[in-house]
Amino acid sequence: MKILFVSLGCDKNLVDSEEMLGDLTQAGYEITDDEEAAEAAVINTCCFINDAKKESIESILELARRRTDGQLRALIVTGCLAQRYSQDILREIPEVDAVIGTTAQDTLLQTLEEVLGRDEADGGRQEKDRALVRLNDLRRLPRTDAKRVLTTANGYGYLRIAEGCNKHCTYCVIPSIRGSYRSIPMESVLETAKQLAGQGVRELILVAQETTLYGTDLYGRKMLPELLHKLAQIEQIRWIRLLYCYPEEITPELVQTMKEEAKVLHYIDMPIQHASDSILKRMGRRTDRKELEEIISLLRKEIPDICIRTTLITGFPGEVDKDHKTLLSFVRRMKFERLGVFAYSREEGTPAAKMPAQIPAPVKKKRRKELMLLQQEIAFKKARRMKGRTVEAIVEGRIVGEDVYTARTYMDAPGVDGTLFIETRRELMSGDFVRVKITGSDEYDLIGVIAE
Repeated sequence: MKILFVSLGCDKNLVDSEEMLGDLTQAGYEITDDEEAAEAAVINTCCFINDAKKESIESILELARRRTDGQLRALIVTGCLAQRYSQDILREIPEVDAVIGTTAQDTLLQTLEEVLGRDEADGGRQEKDRALVRLNDLRRLPRTDAKRVLTTANGYGYLRIAEGCNKHCTYCVIPSIRGSYRSIPMESVLETAKQLAGQGVRELILVAQETTLYGTDLYGRKMLPELLHKLAQIEQIRWIRLLYCYPEEITPELVQTMKEEAKVLHYIDMPIQHASDSILKRMGRRTDRKELEEIISLLRKEIPDICIRTTLITGFPGEVDKDHKTLLSFVRRMKFERLGVFAYSREEGTPAAKMPAQIPAPVKKKRRKELMLLQQEIAFKKARRMKGRTVEAIVEGRIVGEDVYTARTYMDAPGVDGTLFIETRRELMSGDFVRVKITGSDEYDLIGVIAE
């Protein structure tokens, strides 16, 4: 049987999808991206912000029409939206045969076979009240036995080291749909990393809701530096990239590890969300502006070529013009190498959703635009200053019909950062590492040639 598998949302969701794909392929199912050929469909959803929720719902409705027409024998919804709105999904979209929560995704195979068995028994007429619901305790430990099907190409793969979050920021639904923080035992993380290396992964990208707290629940202390040292011993791994490092949890030991361990890239994804002390406090964040400046200063002092990526939320409830100007001033002074800005999304069930002084959408949009224009100016200048430098890059692919390849430097995480365009007649392969001399830039992106 051919299964259509749709994966939405973040890279952590992608790891879940790869584990479920592993379950399906090991059981003999064929995965297809051809909707016309698919006999069943699984959609792994996201609901972190309203836009993600809307995309998930639209994707489910599109597949539901195919279920109604009899083109699909089963439609299963899993992931964050399924965890958060299981009953709403079944009530509003009766074509859905089963919903599976974030800690029950290892039941996908059993659930699919049960749905298909019922479909055969009643000639394709599923009863609405017979839809299956699989929701496990959110304290359940993450899987360690999954055989993943790697869906990323070009030499990189995501390595999940923990699940859930204990921060409880006032705008965030993650703890309610992913549970509290649970580290994956180090031996399991290392075994997964070795498996990924065996599948051709040369760049490991460490992900969790928060990577910097790794090990505190299992070993009583932060073990990310030790994990990095052990991952660096895997011969096939060339690069190790850190995402989702909360600023208050970045220690001198971690900075020293990044500085000394050659395979750990001088890149850090460090969400700060704002720079106004009053807004940071309302957000439930654990740092103030002074502490953020100290952490950034430490990183840049110890690792002069560090690339800092961060994210901001604009239009948070109670944000006045003074707060916005504080944030603009902070961005102007910090000159982040990479920065993304989200307009605040009012999520039901969060403390922030009930706060007074909600900001009108046009104001949020205007403030976001101002921040992005400022960052654009900073980023373009930084890109121009790269001219003449020689950097190592990982090749992603070739532009059809041209002697130009796309690649990424240590400053560029896949999917969110810039691209390096390499002009060469040499034959390169995806996943190759090459030395490139930067000859120019085009807005966020760099242009270069193979270094002699």
